Amino acid sequence: MYFFYNILVNLAIIISPIIIIYRILKGKEDPKRIGEKFCIYSKKKSNKNIWIHAASVGELMSIIPVIRKLEKNKKIKNILLSTSTTSSVKIFNKLKLKKTSHVYFPLDNNYIVKRFINYWKPELAIFIDSEIWPNMFKNLYLQDIPIIIMNARITKHSFNKWQNFPNFANQVFGNITLALPQNLETLKYLKLLKVKNIKTAGNLKYYGQKNNQDYLSKLLKNKFKDFKVWCAASTHYNEEILIGNLHKKLKKREKKLITIIIPRHINRSNEIKEALNKLDLNCITHSSNQKIKKNTDIYLVDSYGESSRFYNLTNVSFVGGSIIKHGGQNPLEPARLGNYIVSGPYVKNFKEIYTFLNNLKMSSFTSDILKIENLILKKLKNKTPNRNIKKIIKIGNDVLEKNLFYINKYLV
Repeated sequence: MYFFYNILVNLAIIISPIIIIYRILKGKEDPKRIGEKFCIYSKKKSNKNIWIHAASVGELMSIIPVIRKLEKNKKIKNILLSTSTTSSVKIFNKLKLKKTSHVYFPLDNNYIVKRFINYWKPELAIFIDSEIWPNMFKNLYLQDIPIIIMNARITKHSFNKWQNFPNFANQVFGNITLALPQNLETLKYLKLLKVKNIKTAGNLKYYGQKNNQDYLSKLLKNKFKDFKVWCAASTHYNEEILIGNLHKKLKKREKKLITIIIPRHINRSNEIKEALNKLDLNCITHSSNQKIKKNTDIYLVDSYGESSRFYNLTNVSFVGGSIIKHGGQNPLEPARLGNYIVSGPYVKNFKEIYTFLNNLKMSSFTSDILKIENLILKKLKNKTPNRNIKKIIKIGNDVLEKNLFYINKYLV
């Protein structure tokens, strides 16, 4: 099966110039660094103790606390972080990490990944979430470099895909040295995929620190001081229209209301703004630095990595991907920052987390817009924090320490 997989990879490389040009025009590739995906580097070579791969923004945000802790470890001289998206690079550049450097993840071609491994010579490779790369895993294994899948996540859908090629799946997953699943569903699938070493460490997204004292957070707080605020986060196509109409209903009952929309994909920002303007809503973007006026309806966040600052402004958030049949987005970040979570009914991607939050009386899901409207207004009026937030914080601290404990076992 590796033979057929490599045929597909090589075909993708043959047509990659067309794909790359298209992605550059869409702003999804950096033309100055495109060579990194083929293991061509302009930067000086240096060996790295640890290599961590986090595909994009969500995976990177979850691993930042781990990286900060690892940077304090004297055994670790260098950390190589790879990601696959330009948006994740923008966040990395803001982090000001001391021991960590960034490269783009290479294409999973056998020759290219061999060059990557021989160039950087990692002593340990850590992959975040659902990043499974057959050729990379095989070559790391052949060079006796331990492979850890941290915060591992395998859905029923992806498991069923692997089951179409059971022997190939067993070969790929058999290369994994240690798997740290983020939920029970993933634990079950990893066992069925014959991963030999699985340890329960929990979901890294439970961890987070409430930082509302930095300069930018204070500026935002001052900007919204005369308004009532709620967030609609990780919204998908068509959900912004629903949020816009909901805002109209809410504003009839709460005159000084601002709805903050944080779309899942900020490249849709212009499209979202146009759609909201057609609803006769006054929408301003975060990047415009415009002053909020009395007639402002929607504040559209068109930058990555700042969600927590907006969650700190309110105590209630709608989490998207849940009214359309996407399966929901992770509600943990707003929840641990004290937000009551409202969502639509389609949350199958994060069943365990929503069940946990429901049991703590920190979330509700419904397809009834009137219920959503009443929930938001009720929470805006009641600012008493839910005491169960402390449970999330404790779980988060425990999860971080467990993950670090297992990583440390592989540090020479």
